Formats: sequence, C-alpha cells, structure tokens
Amino acid sequence: MLTLHRVRGVRAAPDGPLAPGHAVVVDGTRLAAIGPYEELAAAYGTGAAGAPGRARVREWDGIVTPGRHEPDGAALLEAAYHPDPREADALGSEPLTGEALTALGSSAAGMPESRWGASARRGLQRLLAAGTTSLTGPFTRPAVRTAVQRSGLPERPGPRPLAVGGPATFAIVADDGTALATVVAGRLVHRRH
Repeated sequence: MLTLHRVRGVRAAPDGPLAPGHAVVVDGTRLAAIGPYEELAAAYGTGAAGAPGRARVREWDGIVTPGRHEPDGAALLEAAYHPDPREADALGSEPLTGEALTALGSSAAGMPESRWGASARRGLQRLLAAGTTSLTGPFTRPAVRTAVQRSGLPERPGPRPLAVGGPATFAIVADDGTALATVVAGRLVHRRH
C-alpha cells in the first residue's frame, strides 16, 4: 500500500538542509519518492486508500528526518531496567541503573531473562517515542537481542540518510524536536497522541 506523508518539509540527512514543502511516499518497506508534495500528489494520487495507483495521505505538522540514532543502545537496554507501569509505586517510572539495579538483582541468577526481555521492550518503546530509528549494540543478553530484532530497529553505527529505494525508516519531528511519529521499514511504530 502506498502512503504519502504530507509534512512541512524533508531533511534527508541528519545535518542536511531542509527542503520545505517536500513529502515522502512509502511503498511497503521502501521509500518510493521524495519531492514536492504537489508533484507527489499528482503522480501517486490522493484518493481512497487501496484504490489502484492511489496513495493514502497522512498529514503531519512536522518535518521528516532520518530520525535519532542511539549510540548507547546496549547500555540503555542491557545495563538499565525499565520498570513495568505496575511496578511504578515501588520502583518509579524512570530506568534503574547502578545501585538501584544491583539492589533489584541484576545478576543472571537475580533477574530472569524474561524480565530483561520485558524491560528491553519497554526501553525500546521509549526510544521509538523519541524518534529513534537506529541503535548501536552489540546486545549480549538473548532476551534483549530478541526484543531489538522484533522491534525492527536496525543495529548499525549511525543514522542512514533518506533515499529513494532505501528503507522507509524515518521520524517526523515537531519544531521543538519531539517525535510526532516514528516509521520503521514502512510500519508506523509510534505516533504521539
């Protein structure tokens, strides 16, 4: 299915120039086009979703960027515990590290892999909500590695510029830098309410 993301502009590289009035077209997991919205709307159509040759249109009050790269992915997911909301009364809502993590039982015998996996999934949700589109490992805990793989976030040394034919992985950010949406391999994985 084609999706035309109408935004105020596109910044194809992390430190690149902003192209005002540009938009992106996503076809499955790939970027089909980047260019002026009017041209893309004419080329891809803006009719009913699912109609042949027609793109569904999503409108955002922000700009498309390659998204954030998290260079400390391994530390955030394997050396910090992200509490479950049901644990907030006892543990708070912020990640636990250092002595607080030690007290929780960070050794292999103290905290089971399933709990590390659940923590990693919550940590990944935080990263996606911040517009993260790639992260750096390596991830040595099997449950954390599985959570990262299932999230779709690519593990690489840095962000990748947006390019036609490349992966449809990007963030849409507001003027204040907050992520309005995060798209990974064509899937809308986070949207701010």
